[in-house]
Amino acid sequence: MTTTEAGTEAPAPESGQVHGYHKQKDEHLKRLRRIEGQIRGLQRMVDEDTYCIDILTQVSASTKALQSFALQLLEEHLRHCVADAAVKGGDEIDAKVEEATKAIGRLLRT
Repeated sequence: MTTTEAGTEAPAPESGQVHGYHKQKDEHLKRLRRIEGQIRGLQRMVDEDTYCIDILTQVSASTKALQSFALQLLEEHLRHCVADAAVKGGDEIDAKVEEATKAIGRLLRT
């Protein structure tokens, strides 16, 4: 089990818990592999003594790609996990909203 932002135990993947991103999992993995390639490209650029500004341009592109991925994942979390908690009501919705709020705060600090 893993711990969620709210400090509660998240179900293990084998428990049948379906996360909001599961329908787009293949798309997400493809996107992350592309970002991984961008990061490897940065390593290669440094290794090859590429001009600083060119490296910074690639850093910016990689950062934007990660931010875009994070926003898509956050949207899926809100539409699935938070929406499900809202239907159930009670303390679960408060915990999910707090969890999402903290995640948004972390994203805004980057």
